[in-house]
Amino acid sequence: MRPVDIIIKPIVSEKMTDLGEKLNQYGFIVNPKANKLQIKDAVEQLYNVSVESVNTMVYPGKSKRRYTRTRIEQGRTNKYKKAIVTLTNGESIDFFSAI
Repeated sequence: MRPVDIIIKPIVSEKMTDLGEKLNQYGFIVNPKANKLQIKDAVEQLYNVSVESVNTMVYPGKSKRRYTRTRIEQGRTNKYKKAIVTLTNGESIDFFSAI
């Protein structure tokens, strides 16, 4: 797989921004079939940084129910895989530099 196929999008939230500042960790939504070595290589190629470690977690889809005026609508959220990447000291990723 190409690096573009492995990394789907970065996670930009208050919690991930705080982790980036304090612990030098960044979060990404990744392809569910990608393993830790592929994720490490993809981040190093795309952002030109050196990765120290990769932690992954798989979130299952949840069933949701919504009450409307006419009926109850049921659906399901998608499952996804999240990776927390720890960079070596002195490295950082700026997601907002291309804006």
